[in-house]
Amino acid sequence: MRSEGAASRPSKTVVIPGEEIAVGGLSAGSGTYTEGGRVFASILGLKIEHRGTVLVVPLSGVYSPRQGDVVIANVMDLGPSNWTVDLRASQPSSLHVNDVPWRVDFGDTARYIDVGEAVLCRVMKIDEVKRVFLTLNGPGLRKLEGGEVVEIAHSKVSRVVGKNGATLEKLKKWTNCRIFAAANGRVWVDGDMADMGVAIAAVKLIEREADAPNLSSMVDDFLKAHGREPKPETDGHVGFGTDDGSKARAPQSAADEEAETKRREQAAEEE
Repeated sequence: MRSEGAASRPSKTVVIPGEEIAVGGLSAGSGTYTEGGRVFASILGLKIEHRGTVLVVPLSGVYSPRQGDVVIANVMDLGPSNWTVDLRASQPSSLHVNDVPWRVDFGDTARYIDVGEAVLCRVMKIDEVKRVFLTLNGPGLRKLEGGEVVEIAHSKVSRVVGKNGATLEKLKKWTNCRIFAAANGRVWVDGDMADMGVAIAAVKLIEREADAPNLSSMVDDFLKAHGREPKPETDGHVGFGTDDGSKARAPQSAADEEAETKRREQAAEEE
């Protein structure tokens, strides 16, 4: 069992795309790809090795967490009473068992969230040495099950969300998918495989053409060509983000999300 004392300082090195950064023994994190049992950098950035995982954080546009941000975090490692997660920031962050909606016994963290899984959480606080602490307590915050997480530049999240959430709502209606756009540039999409493909392609289109003056028309044309005509009444799940991308919002369907959290809590207790 790992000690939860002072965390080891992650090692950092600048790497280029295609550069081999690990051979066996390390799990591949974001910004990497694997081939023949070896791990390679997929982007120019800062290689970080931390507790058995290697990832590459982009040198430009690294996400800088702010208190209150709603983010999608990838679990890198487990401690007896905490999870170490990647936020696409300059260093890993921590989620403690006191800040999740379940009663987790000491050493039983893997039963609730395992390495490689993703959680939708909120930045609870940032201390004086820039350590980031997260929470899963709150409406809509939970472990993400199913679907796919796609990464975009965090500076483009506000374009995916749109004014008053209009663009995000349009994506959900035309693709019949559940979509959450988090402040750290991770977008979770869940639905039928074909619909998910359309939704992800639309998100990538928005990222690529974010500065185009006719972006809204481009998105409309794409969705009309590849999406589904929305039904007269579509009850979508609102994702996260704001008009300026400065702070994330909680979903409007809080009651549904809280009910789902309680259902999983009860199921875990019955196991």
